[in-house]
Amino acid sequence: MATNQTISNGFQVNRSLLVGGVALAGIGSVLGAAGAALVCTALFSAGRSWVRGLETAPAVLAQRALREAKVASAAGWEAWRAEHGSAN
Repeated sequence: MATNQTISNGFQVNRSLLVGGVALAGIGSVLGAAGAALVCTALFSAGRSWVRGLETAPAVLAQRALREAKVASAAGWEAWRAEHGSAN
């Protein structure tokens, strides 16, 4: 079998270079995926240790922020109603 193969109108492909390029691209893809997995693992681990080191749990912080937002919204609504009068 020849290493150079001619396609219909004179286009020649060197099969050994083509196979080598495909093999290197495949190896590179596998190495890239492995690297991405390692990066994700490292970031996940760092995030978990950071959350564990917090004095207040994130759920408690979220509940507090929601409660403060509700109080602020109610205060703003009452101020608007006091300024513009109640439609109800």
